[in-house]
Amino acid sequence: MVEIDTIERDRDIKALFAQLYDEIHKVIIGVDEVIEHILIALFSNGHVLLESVPGMGKTLLSKSIASTLECEFKRVQGTPDLKTTDIIGEVYYDKETGEQKIIKGPIFTNILLMDELNRAPPKTQSALLEAMEERMVTIGDKTYSLPQPFIVLATQNPLEQRGVFPLPEAQKDRFLFKSVIEYPTLEEEMMIAKSKLYEEKLHPVFNPAEILIIQKDIKESVIMPDSILEYIVKIVQATRNRREVRAGAGPRATIAFMMATKTRAFLNGRNEVNVTDVRKLAHPILRHRIVVSPEYAEMGTTPDYVINKILDSVESPQY
Repeated sequence: MVEIDTIERDRDIKALFAQLYDEIHKVIIGVDEVIEHILIALFSNGHVLLESVPGMGKTLLSKSIASTLECEFKRVQGTPDLKTTDIIGEVYYDKETGEQKIIKGPIFTNILLMDELNRAPPKTQSALLEAMEERMVTIGDKTYSLPQPFIVLATQNPLEQRGVFPLPEAQKDRFLFKSVIEYPTLEEEMMIAKSKLYEEKLHPVFNPAEILIIQKDIKESVIMPDSILEYIVKIVQATRNRREVRAGAGPRATIAFMMATKTRAFLNGRNEVNVTDVRKLAHPILRHRIVVSPEYAEMGTTPDYVINKILDSVESPQY
């Protein structure tokens, strides 16, 4: 495993992250983009909204990433009766000692899988999303900082319509990415089935302290050229000027682009953001920040379709 004092800017970062991907792929077949999105979000200090039908291995994926990073992992199942205290924690009175004691909830972890977030009631959703933003929670009369690093992987099933509480658009905006887990190909599903015949042991590549060092390094050392920043702003502003769109992305999307593209460049062994970084991350950054007008949605227009049109129409910088 990598020692903290060897995390330097001049080392072969690309090879190191390739090793991380290899470890994860010992137990996870396919979903390369989703893995990339989660790792970029983690090293960007962001959160991910995962959309998929049940049974796609989201828990195994999350646990595997946690294992390779020596991070603590916890899971919460969203239900209509899930209370804020079930996530955050609560104060209770100890009759034996006559004292009030604190029980910290599962949010006190490094990687939190919030399964079926849209089944939790709005008040509970709001409390979780506020904690994601502030990275601290109040229990009783005391405020506690959450562990670092900290990332929420929240899932929602797009097919469920009953017994769900859809996330408000303003709440969705707090997620750095919305990543979609697709069904595996024939070859991938065969490999998944065969992988259940044996058990692979995962080895850590980083630990939490090293993640924090890398987060700081990305923020301070990766260059964002003005031409790329202008390209990003033009893309975000174009989402507000499409006839198919009722509401486009706000400035938070521009900030998300800046954070995520710098991290992607770093993970690929570069110290400067390029056009490919922007185009690769446009869909996960924008798809949950675009609201398609009802008349166009009825005709099958999706946020991804709009993003494709924008990428085709906005001229990219020449290098």
